[in-house]
Amino acid sequence: MLTVSITSHGHGEMVSRLVGELLGCPEVERVVVTQNIAEGGELPPLEKIILIKNPKPNGYGANHNAAFENFPSPFFCVLNPDICLKENPFPQLIASFSNPKVALVAPKIITPEGQVEDSVRKFPTLRSLISKAVGGSNGTYSALNSSPDWVAGMFMIFRSDVFREIGGFDEKFFLYYEDVDICWRLRQKGYEIKLIPSVEVIHDARRESRKNWRYARWHLASMARYLIKARAWW
Repeated sequence: MLTVSITSHGHGEMVSRLVGELLGCPEVERVVVTQNIAEGGELPPLEKIILIKNPKPNGYGANHNAAFENFPSPFFCVLNPDICLKENPFPQLIASFSNPKVALVAPKIITPEGQVEDSVRKFPTLRSLISKAVGGSNGTYSALNSSPDWVAGMFMIFRSDVFREIGGFDEKFFLYYEDVDICWRLRQKGYEIKLIPSVEVIHDARRESRKNWRYARWHLASMARYLIKARAWW
């Protein structure tokens, strides 16, 4: 029923822990782990666990698109390695697809301390980004919105036929804003995006773009690409 795609950048221990949690979820028929860089770590030798070792690093979208094309299922889930499952989230999330207009669902994301993360936001514009830079609104909703503009890419479940229809992630975004872009394209096609607040998962955020100039550069480049593509100026 569900293929899960995880991309690792030296997150071996996190991936092993997350895969162990996923193995306890009956809806998961396959887990595709892509090692984007050479790393150690072991995974259980099970048929439902697929390990891909890239000869050179690919972008976020390219890795998940490859997992989707090679191992299709009715539903496709993208997970970051630093997600922890409190319990099996998939029955409630998959049930949300009973409405054929729903193309993407996501759970509520909380920190290890139990605080709600800003994983659902309004589409960014140049104006809103300038406001954020000078200490104004950062584009989040004042309260959890069950039909947000976009949901963050650390945990997304897609209806596979729709993911294929829109061509998956735009691989020209190497890192960052792929989640904003794919949600924007889904909205352009008239599909709905749903947050299910009754389902919670834990995210131990790394925020690399705030600590590493290379990640910050990718972040800024992806931001500019999205603004131009969506013409999201004001």
